[in-house]
Amino acid sequence: MAKAKTVNFESALAELEQLVKGMESGELSLEDSLQAFEKGMQLSRDCQQALANAEQKVKVLTEKNGEILSQNLDDKS
Repeated sequence: MAKAKTVNFESALAELEQLVKGMESGELSLEDSLQAFEKGMQLSRDCQQALANAEQKVKVLTEKNGEILSQNLDDKS
C-alpha cells in the first residue's frame, strides 16, 4: 500500500492563494491559467485531506469508551 504524502497545510494554502491572485490578475496566458488551475485543484484536494486528517486526529483524541465526546467550541465551561 502506498503511503499518503504529508502536506504542510499552511504552505499549500499560501501557494493556492498565490495561484488565485495570479489567475485573478488576468495577466496569465490561457495555457498558464490552465496549469495554475490544475495545480490549484491539487492543492485544494491536499488541503481538504490535511483538514480531514486533522479532524480524525481530534476525534481520536476526544474519544472516550468508544464514544466521541462532542463539545461546542463556543462553550466557555
